[in-house]
Amino acid sequence: MEVECVVASRSQIGEGAVWDDEDQALWWVDIPPGLIHRFDPQTGENETWDFGEPVGCLALRARGGLVVAAKSGFYTFDPSSGHRQAIFDPEAHLPENRFNDGTTDPRGRFWAGTMKDGGDLAPQGTFYRLDPDMSVTTWRNGFYTTNGSAFSPDGSTMYFSDSNPARRTIWRAPYDLDTGRPGAPEVFLDTRDMPGRPDGGTVDADGCYWMAGVDGWQVYRITPEGKVDRTIDLPVERPSKPMFGGRERDTLYVTSLGIGLSGERPQPLAGSLFAITGLGVSGLPQTRFEG
Repeated sequence: MEVECVVASRSQIGEGAVWDDEDQALWWVDIPPGLIHRFDPQTGENETWDFGEPVGCLALRARGGLVVAAKSGFYTFDPSSGHRQAIFDPEAHLPENRFNDGTTDPRGRFWAGTMKDGGDLAPQGTFYRLDPDMSVTTWRNGFYTTNGSAFSPDGSTMYFSDSNPARRTIWRAPYDLDTGRPGAPEVFLDTRDMPGRPDGGTVDADGCYWMAGVDGWQVYRITPEGKVDRTIDLPVERPSKPMFGGRERDTLYVTSLGIGLSGERPQPLAGSLFAITGLGVSGLPQTRFEG
């Protein structure tokens, strides 16, 4: 196993990694400055677009371009032209909130959650579902930091988390692929006995959940039974989002944060993008948003 820094950046909040099987590239974001990145592993080039406001997460669209969950709601975005089109802002009444983590389900719906951005923390984050017809459905609220969205290989289970130190829990819920409705959640893993809190997540082809352990210098693999079976040390304190990529989807990319560091030990690569190879496992294809 090898951990390599592939983009040595000082991202404030590197996040939102999504692998594009068609173009063999990794899309990711730096949330506060609203930067959207596209990393090409073949050339090592990291192309960047300025979205003009904080961007929490994104997904590729089946018809081309991206769908973006940003500070002021959902958008479509065409990187080739720079054109963006507003879809809907479900939290126009909460100007201090922004979108954070998100993902698509296996049928091409886009899930994304919000959080209070700055100031005193408050549990005013909510999960939303954006359907292909561009309608927005509210699911659950009362979260500090919505995170960790991912789906099991067959789509029957939805994972999500709250990163806040008061919660630091991953939940799972049965998921109806036909309707896009989750059932009643249950605790998947309480991380209070682990160094890292749950940040972004993804699921591998074996159905195991990979969690970025923010503030813990580690990434973890968790079996469907909720047991940690692998721990990988990283050279940065605040890993934020794992995502499998590469032609065989056997490279685990990990974004990280360059702010909020403890000063515990030097970490000149904080905020960079990393690639972990030699894991012996592969990830799932990332479904494109059908809208």
